[in-house]
Amino acid sequence: MPRKLPPLHALPSFEAAARHLSFSRAAQELNVTHGAVSRAIKNLEDQLGVLLFERTSRTVRLTTVGEPYARAVRDMLDQLGAATAAATAHQSGSTLNVSTSDGFAGRWLVPRLYRFHRAHGDIDVRVSTTGRLTNFLGDGIDIAIRYGSGSYPGLVSEFLADEEVFPVCSPRLLEGEHPLRRPEDLRHHTLIHDGFPINWAGWLASAGVGGVDPHGGLTFDSYSFAVESAAQGEGVVLGRTMLVAADLRAGRLVRPFEHALKSLSSFYVVYPPDAIRQRKVKAFRDWLFAEMAPPPA
Repeated sequence: MPRKLPPLHALPSFEAAARHLSFSRAAQELNVTHGAVSRAIKNLEDQLGVLLFERTSRTVRLTTVGEPYARAVRDMLDQLGAATAAATAHQSGSTLNVSTSDGFAGRWLVPRLYRFHRAHGDIDVRVSTTGRLTNFLGDGIDIAIRYGSGSYPGLVSEFLADEEVFPVCSPRLLEGEHPLRRPEDLRHHTLIHDGFPINWAGWLASAGVGGVDPHGGLTFDSYSFAVESAAQGEGVVLGRTMLVAADLRAGRLVRPFEHALKSLSSFYVVYPPDAIRQRKVKAFRDWLFAEMAPPPA
């Protein structure tokens, strides 16, 4: 007996809209227009003969029929994605899509990637940098390095590293008319900002420092640009343990003070449960942890 199936091309739009309760956010996630999502869902409703969403001028919400149907479609798409991953796990060479932040990519991952390529020359790595959480199915991402609490329902989340935050600057700022010796000396220097949750106001308060404007100075959207500005002697930036370690070892940056603020967030390696069955994902995951291991004494 033939299966009674809905228009399959409409299901990703329906699932994303149901998850976000927003056609606009679904369109953004799927990289299509709002109209394309709306038409796909209307086509699905017409084929089923039921309303899946209640629409108002500003909001949408699932109907009593749409809510359980959305759960079933989500499970089906997850199973299909897992089955596809398993079916291609045997491939000797393939493309690995990695998602992470701009800062982690620029300051930690990219300078080390040549070692992964040297060991796994048949795996092509594509790095996607974004400030939002990855939708593995919709974005085509295989594995991600996320900065947060480590709680990502439905995904494997493995702790990679903790992080502390502390000022760093060019060695040149330790000399001159106003050398950096104490945190109070920051009032004579330019503070460099980026979008990191721990900002200068938080660090200065934790260090008990007053008389320093925590908001003025230079601001960058990119952490890599902020660090590079500090290395060129333009000011002082809040360094993050993993992301400035290489610059500290090379002497491009120095820590003028010892005080550090422990971040509540950490780095995690995140991937769908069945993804580890793919050789490319396991190879990259294992390489990340090997790179993180301390060098032998």
